Amino acid sequence: MVSGGPEEVGGKGMGYKEEVEEQPDLLQEVKPEFAEATAPNGGVPEVRPGVPEVRLTWRRWVIVFVFSSYSFCNAFQWIQYGSINSIFTKFYALTPLAIDWLSMCYMIVYIPLLFPVAWLLDKKGLRLIALAGSALNCLGAWVKTGSMKPHLFPVTVLGQIICSLAQVFILGMPSRIASVWFGAREVSSACSIAVFGNQLGIAVGFLLPPVLVPNSEDKEKLAHHIGIMFFMTAGVATALFLLVIFVFQEKPPYPPSRAQAMIHTTAPEEYSYTKSIVRLFRNVNFDLLIVSYGLNTGCFYALSTMLNRMVVINYPGEEQNAGRIGLTIVVAGMVGALITGLWLDRTKTYKQTTLLVYIMSFVGMVIYTFTLNLGYLWVVFVTAGVLGFFMTGYLPLGFELAAELTYPESEGTSSGLLNVSAQIFGIIFTISQGQIIDHFGTEAGNIFLCVFLFIGTIITGFIKPDLRRQRANLDNEQTKKLDEVPQNQLNTIV
Repeated sequence: MVSGGPEEVGGKGMGYKEEVEEQPDLLQEVKPEFAEATAPNGGVPEVRPGVPEVRLTWRRWVIVFVFSSYSFCNAFQWIQYGSINSIFTKFYALTPLAIDWLSMCYMIVYIPLLFPVAWLLDKKGLRLIALAGSALNCLGAWVKTGSMKPHLFPVTVLGQIICSLAQVFILGMPSRIASVWFGAREVSSACSIAVFGNQLGIAVGFLLPPVLVPNSEDKEKLAHHIGIMFFMTAGVATALFLLVIFVFQEKPPYPPSRAQAMIHTTAPEEYSYTKSIVRLFRNVNFDLLIVSYGLNTGCFYALSTMLNRMVVINYPGEEQNAGRIGLTIVVAGMVGALITGLWLDRTKTYKQTTLLVYIMSFVGMVIYTFTLNLGYLWVVFVTAGVLGFFMTGYLPLGFELAAELTYPESEGTSSGLLNVSAQIFGIIFTISQGQIIDHFGTEAGNIFLCVFLFIGTIITGFIKPDLRRQRANLDNEQTKKLDEVPQNQLNTIV
């Protein structure tokens, strides 16, 4: 087992007396509640009966890797149509909007199913949700393999809807996995890694389809290449489903943090899912985050869905470069997500970091808007990378800030509400931007998104940094230190 690391304990005596005198309310909490995985000398302490032991296990990295892998596959299936919109439009003889709906169905399906799946996550735990998500992702991929004829568009719609169902079991998991499996100093980085898989899937979804399905006027040739892409995806999805069956576990044998240990000591009958939802909506800071997160992520969804159309309008015949620009946006965002995750674990400056990243997302979108039609693809690559670093890098920040603002409520529910907001705004922005592009051009469509990013920045500024999870960890560290004070010194103080 890997320890969460020993706490630094100062000298006992007057120093501890002063600490206790400064915080007399903690005297009532001096009781043996928590034990570290290692003692200060590196050994394993004696664990007293009824004391939840805090310990980390190496398997946490396996869990987050497996989750990221099938999340990757599901995200790839979301964007694989939009990244070659013009090719699928030609193959199925449909309008671009019809192909856009293959992307938007992910957003539509998520909204009504959030609460049932979030309830299931709370009642049945991580493993059942992981099995359901990976199984549906696998099934949807195989259904798509039966849609490789121009008249079989309804079959591909069915397959995409099944994959959309899988997404409902995936999007709310990152912050829950981070909290259940990772220590207090790792949760932000772990959440970023879990989101990383989804972002990588979008990146590969921009890169591979234009390569695997080159533009051609021959529909038989297109059907052959589309079949290769669909069967490859189904094979990967099947392997990942089997991996989840044999590897994914419900939870570690010990709580990884004091905040989780506190939740473990709460009686199950004390928890009410309905009351939890009510408490979340009464949390004004969380309400503001729901709106601001939805605006930012909704803009990202619209931008991802419309990217192929916008690039091809300004640079005809550049379908492959459109995919590479999408790849640039997402890869830059993955780097941004990892950097911000590490930064949060080190500094815990959730509000400041979130606001800064939001401001830079707005600035990046403005720059991208006015450089897209200059006629220089290399400029578009650079500005898209800057935009992606901040806009895509914002996604795990929202999850982690939500977990802080709403502790001890379920992370699956709080992140699920953020995702519902993102899906709603994503649908509105995608349809609206598409219509604006058709009637007024790409620049007007992007200015439309800039306006809402500016509004989201203002809303983010009003969120107060009420970091409840950090406060719980800090309070219990103080309780632990008081527990280490010799009884005779406590008697003297009292």
